[in-house]
Amino acid sequence: MTVRPKILVTSAGGKTGIPVTLQLLEKGFPVRAFLRRHDRRAELLERAGAEIFIGDQYALSDMREAMRGITRAYQCAPTAPNGLHFNAVFTVAANEARVEHVVTLGQWLSTADHPSLFTREVYLSDALIRLSPAASVTSVNPGWFADNYLMVIDMAAHLGLFTMPLGDGNTKKNAPPSNEDIASVAVAALIDPDRHAGRSYRPTGPELLSPNDIARAMGRALGRRVRYMDISEKMMTKALRALPPSNYSEAAVSQLAIYAEEYRRGAFALNAPTDDVQQIGGRVPETFESIVRRLVAARPDLRRSPVGTARAALGFMKIALTPALDLARVQSERDYVRLADPRFCQDTPEWLQSRVPGKPLAPRAHVA
Repeated sequence: MTVRPKILVTSAGGKTGIPVTLQLLEKGFPVRAFLRRHDRRAELLERAGAEIFIGDQYALSDMREAMRGITRAYQCAPTAPNGLHFNAVFTVAANEARVEHVVTLGQWLSTADHPSLFTREVYLSDALIRLSPAASVTSVNPGWFADNYLMVIDMAAHLGLFTMPLGDGNTKKNAPPSNEDIASVAVAALIDPDRHAGRSYRPTGPELLSPNDIARAMGRALGRRVRYMDISEKMMTKALRALPPSNYSEAAVSQLAIYAEEYRRGAFALNAPTDDVQQIGGRVPETFESIVRRLVAARPDLRRSPVGTARAALGFMKIALTPALDLARVQSERDYVRLADPRFCQDTPEWLQSRVPGKPLAPRAHVA
């Protein structure tokens, strides 16, 4: 009986990490799921059969440990600043472990000189992993996820408004893929490297949609009329900072504003839709309406109610009172990576051994 290789899934609690892990397990492949903490997502994956690895994806020591015994891996940077740092850590650990095949989650917009720092880092990260002499690489490059529209689903559900800075409501500008459809393409490449090595894929939804199409699909799923409202980038930054989950960093919000400009320019409509989900992922791509219906079924709070309407109205007022983000300032700054458990050089055995072979120095006492 052939022993199937264990596959490492990084960012395993994320939008694509969860379905990649679950789909691999369904196909009988053992998975080591890398997560930041042991929360409900870890419990979900553990119940499904995944080996849970809790650690800091920015720490090389943790990534090295996660790579032990791994020959294939899904490289998915967290949706956070310092993605290039994560990918450099991943690449070093993968090279040391002699990982044979990597599937990396990229971005349709990826170019060397893109105005988005996140996108430039995706470009560099993809180039870095391809420098490895041992590993073959498959790139999965989706564009604007269907999930991005769901950031404003509460307002659509309770106020009948779909608000985003997407430009003209009648122009078809995106074929949004579901998280699960994106995952299916990554999974296919992970389980059959010989077929997919060196390839790049772009999973999309089944058809190009306009903002008005998106609003109507939301309305059908929610059982009410939903109207698209084109808003300014300034208003979008206020909304992302004001409304739950309110966990978007300033850097992430600034990148979304740049992606919205690409959206209005039609970059996500170019060469879309593709047949990669069906041909590579082996499934019929999910419609946007179906994606929203799944969310509505899982969230009873999206049903219309006086309480929900009042809460949404208060949220709208909160947006109005929230200061807009200075996008130019954010673009000129950069967050620094901070480890949860940093160690000075003389507290690090590897450093001591490499500096004084055969005679490790005694660590210095901490100075008060």
